[in-house]
Order: sequence, then C-alpha cells, then structure tokens
Amino acid sequence: MGIFSRMGDIINSNLNSMIEKAENPEKITRLIIQEMEDTLVEVRTSAARNIAETKELSRKADQYEARSKEWAAKAELALTKDREDLARGAVQAKQQSEQMAAVVRKEIEILNESVAKADSDLEKLQAKLNEAKAKHKALMMRGTTATNQIKMRKVMTSNKVDDALARYEHMERKVDELEGHVEAFDLGKGLGNGQSLESQFAALEADDAVEAELAALKKSIRKPAKKVTANK
Repeated sequence: MGIFSRMGDIINSNLNSMIEKAENPEKITRLIIQEMEDTLVEVRTSAARNIAETKELSRKADQYEARSKEWAAKAELALTKDREDLARGAVQAKQQSEQMAAVVRKEIEILNESVAKADSDLEKLQAKLNEAKAKHKALMMRGTTATNQIKMRKVMTSNKVDDALARYEHMERKVDELEGHVEAFDLGKGLGNGQSLESQFAALEADDAVEAELAALKKSIRKPAKKVTANK
C-alpha cells in the first residue's frame, strides 16, 4: 500500500467522523494538513532507516567479497602445496562468500529502490501539502469574509440601524433648535452701536421730544418784554 492510499484511508476515516459531527470546513482542512504533515514525517523517518541499513549492508557485502578473495588465494596456495582437499574446501568457502555478497547486494538494491520511491513520494506529498496550505489560507479568508457579511446582513435587516439613524436625526434637530435660539438672540444686532432696531427707533422718538421741548424753551426766552410807558 502506497503512502497516498494509506493517507487517503486515514483522512477519509477522520473526515467521515467529522462530517457526522457536522464539524466546520476549517477544522476539516486543518485535519487534512495535519495528516499530510504526519505522513511526511513518517516517510522521512522510514527513508532514513533504509539509508542507514543500506550503508550497513554495503559494509557487509564488502566484507563477504573480501573474504571471497581471501579464500580464492588460499585455494591457490593449497594447490601449490598439493593439498587438493584444502583447495576444494577453500573454493567452497569462496563460493559461499560470493553467494552471501550477492544476497546482500540484492537487499541493498531493494532498499535503494525503496528510498528512491520515498524520495519521489515525498516530493509529490510536499507539493500537495503546499497546495493544501494555500487552499486552507484562501478558505480561511473566504470564511472570514462570509462571516462578516452574515453579521452585516443581520445588522442591516434588524431595526438597530434604523433606530440609530432616527436617534441621530432627533439629535440633529435638537442642535438645529439650539442654534436657532442663538441666532434669534443676535437678530437686530449690528445696526449701529450694537443696539437693536426697536431701541434705535425709541431713541429717535426720544430725541424728537427733547428737541421740541428745547425749541419751545428757546422761543420763550427770546420773546421781547412789554414796554413800560412813563406818566407824563
């Protein structure tokens, strides 16, 4: 079973559980990202173990091949000494070492294929993870926008906005009335010496009365006195 099919089984299982509980989309996408990140860690850990094992097997294969060469040299030595029996045994030991080296090399080949497959899967999974994170971010932004729009529509469909506007208009009318009173107190001002229109007309009438009385007084003073006739 590949890592993608395995991861898909895990995600589908968790998704089904969350859907049954009516979880929100944000939690679902976060779960998918978490599963992908966990899978990445697991695959990297497994690949690291395979690489370490490959190095150990390579050392063993080198040792078997070195022993094979040693037994080949011993077989030649035995033949030079007319010890065919020892040469036969050395050849058998040489063949066993070669067989063991071949088995280990085969294991190394299998592990290398596994590491190469893991590297390819990791590259694909990382790309999928980056895509999922980008989509998650976009989904979060869309979710926030939708939530704000719902809140705004709830406010607009309620009477709160109308009430607030009505109170504002009421306060505006109150301010207009206060400003009207202030302007009423200032009516007539600025028409000479800062006096109102009525007071200036009253002053003019008072001046006329004063002038009339003054003229009468002047006339009485200028009236010539009666001549007194002496008795002759």
